[in-house]
Amino acid sequence: MTAARASDIADVISDLRERISALEGLPGKKAGCLAFGVPEIDAALPGGGLTYGALHEFAGGGAGTVDGAAAALCVAGIAARTHGPIVWCLTRPDLFFPALAQVGLHPDRVIFVESDKDDEVLANMEEGLSFGGLGAVVGELVRLPMVGSRRLQLAAERTGTMALAVRRWRRQTEAHDFGQPTASTTRWRVSVMPSDDLPVPGVGQARWFLELMRSRAGECAEFLVRACDDQGRLNLSAGSADGSYSSRRSRHSV
Repeated sequence: MTAARASDIADVISDLRERISALEGLPGKKAGCLAFGVPEIDAALPGGGLTYGALHEFAGGGAGTVDGAAAALCVAGIAARTHGPIVWCLTRPDLFFPALAQVGLHPDRVIFVESDKDDEVLANMEEGLSFGGLGAVVGELVRLPMVGSRRLQLAAERTGTMALAVRRWRRQTEAHDFGQPTASTTRWRVSVMPSDDLPVPGVGQARWFLELMRSRAGECAEFLVRACDDQGRLNLSAGSADGSYSSRRSRHSV
């Protein structure tokens, strides 16, 4: 048997094993990473990107609606760059579909699951993660308790599906819960910044102040970025050229 023939057979066997695992509800491909494609951001993350099969947590930099919307759009851009359907669990059906499409996530890829309470959002996220075969499972939550986040992390590990928690608050007092420990692999904060200046009057491209607040086995970092484009990709803003935003902090995350 030639080496090429043996390689073809091995590929077929591997494909069959993945299909059988999917039918049995078992993990398929091992988790890898989804790179941002921005060297400065990827270098701050162990593995060079956001880990599949893990929980990642995002929130607005303030308690207001604008920063919360920016966090949701950042997550939508990440989900847009995964492969497969997206399950989005929420309690408030207030997503603006054209905005999702603008960051690369077309609504025809998304299965929206509406609930009344955070506990139901957690249960629906866990169910979606356990199903497997999805690009990502997104959940909008006010609170993310340690036990619930641990269940999401374990479910994501079993299937290799990325879990993305968007912390959105109705009242300013609820924002304090974001500092509580969770089982998330990374924790991010997104704040709206003044748009890029244009040479002529008009609306420039939106910019975000992106903070990596926690990274398991990594360090915290800050980046000034241009908001996601229509492919879901971020780019460093010109304001980051001096390293004031993109440099890592000296302390390790907790």
